[in-house]
Amino acid sequence: MNYIIIDPNECKGCRVCIEACPNRCIRLGNAINEIGYQYAEFIKGAKCIACGLCYYSCPEFGAVTVYKDEEEYHG
Repeated sequence: MNYIIIDPNECKGCRVCIEACPNRCIRLGNAINEIGYQYAEFIKGAKCIACGLCYYSCPEFGAVTVYKDEEEYHG
């Protein structure tokens, strides 16, 4: 199973990863992080292909981690 984890305290809610995802696996969540931003989140059960476009497009280094062929989603 492929999936991503977005660190809520690194995400600034810019939506770049959401637009970059070809399978629409990311959405803007309802929660607010420690610094006051509404942050992006992976949609459980989404068909992530682990392409890394979300990782490479994100302006916040370390906010997105891509997991390819992992056994279970840990988010």
